Amino acid sequence: MSEGALPHGGTAEVPDKSYHPSDVPPPDRLPESVIDAAITWAVRLNYNAPTVQDRHAFERWLHADLLHGIAWQRVHSLKGFQSDLGALPPKLALDALQTAQAGREHRSLSRRNAMKLLSLAGIAVTAGWIVREQTPWQRLLADVSTGIGEQKTLHLDDGSVIVLNIDSAISTDLVGPRRLVVLRRGEILITTGADAGMPAKRPFWVYTPFGRMQALGTRFVVRLDKERARISVQQGAVELHPADGGVPAVVQAGESRWLMDDGTAPAELQGFEADGWAEGVIAGKNILLQDLLAELARYRPGRIVCDPRVADLRLSGLFHVKETDRALQFLVQTQPISVTYHTRFWVTVGPREAH
Repeated sequence: MSEGALPHGGTAEVPDKSYHPSDVPPPDRLPESVIDAAITWAVRLNYNAPTVQDRHAFERWLHADLLHGIAWQRVHSLKGFQSDLGALPPKLALDALQTAQAGREHRSLSRRNAMKLLSLAGIAVTAGWIVREQTPWQRLLADVSTGIGEQKTLHLDDGSVIVLNIDSAISTDLVGPRRLVVLRRGEILITTGADAGMPAKRPFWVYTPFGRMQALGTRFVVRLDKERARISVQQGAVELHPADGGVPAVVQAGESRWLMDDGTAPAELQGFEADGWAEGVIAGKNILLQDLLAELARYRPGRIVCDPRVADLRLSGLFHVKETDRALQFLVQTQPISVTYHTRFWVTVGPREAH
């Protein structure tokens, strides 16, 4: 039996199976899905905090197919994989693997080049080549995630319900004296549960890159932006704690507030309901056209460009996020605007030309 390095020391035996040598592809011709899985496990197990369940799941994956073991060996035998990444701080080492995964998701990148990219990932990090907001690496570390155009509802054992919006990723931990949700990407709607069956109701915390928050018996939305997180409370209250130790703040029902590394600030009104997307709609009154278009753009591939001449138009209504083209056509019929499709992925909205 051949062996491959296990995360945090040790080895894993690759099971012998009745494969003829001609049936096994060279390492650089392994199936794309197998390479993706090996890189994903490298991230989750080597540069995260794997649980016992994670390790068992990895063992099952490793022994499920001979090709899995070959891919795992290949990842760990890459020149510089252990030495280059091992010399980096853990956070940068993780980013290096995330860079490699981002490259794997670029369809024009060959498998051979993907392996080269992984071996050079440490260099890429130090050169500052990561653009975090453009790469879905957070999904690798998450327990649950969604893609573009996909939403999911998660029912936790404590009775809490979490709805993930499009392109979102979270991890959860309900073991111990507190309940924890980590929002890694995107947007979620949380309705906290009663934590029945426990001797005492445990505190419910949500962690983001910009700080943490404690739910005080509540329903609320958390949405990550580039430099901050927006918290909108529908019921109860949420206490915000900035990452760098700024003054905590409490957000009451009906309020929205920004959470940043160094503090908090009131969030401007958007004109539409913060949790409407969970019902598949953008609903509101007196919405700025530019805000509505920016929101619709989240639910379709490509871009919607709003001409400044119509950006400040105000409108009210209910717009279905899964039917963005119909929403745009409705706007043409009810507003003094025109919609131009340059391609399916590039749409501009401007003033209607007089005839």
